[in-house]
Amino acid sequence: MTVGWVLMSERELDRVEVLSQVSQGRMTAVTAVTAANVLGLSRRQVHRLLKRFESEGAASIRHKARGRPSTRRIDPGLRE
Repeated sequence: MTVGWVLMSERELDRVEVLSQVSQGRMTAVTAVTAANVLGLSRRQVHRLLKRFESEGAASIRHKARGRPSTRRIDPGLRE
């Protein structure tokens, strides 16, 4: 298994911290309302993130569009 660096924002790191607490039992998943309130998400989204976090690890929480060009960018030829 290759281990590498994963760049994450502060928001993503907060999500990893809360999800790890839920998966370790320090914060109950039944009261996912608490986790949802801390993260500013819905209970449903917390359950989705938790499922992905437990199956794929912390790197799965990182935003998938990081490093990709915007889909709303203006074509360089059109810009000039």
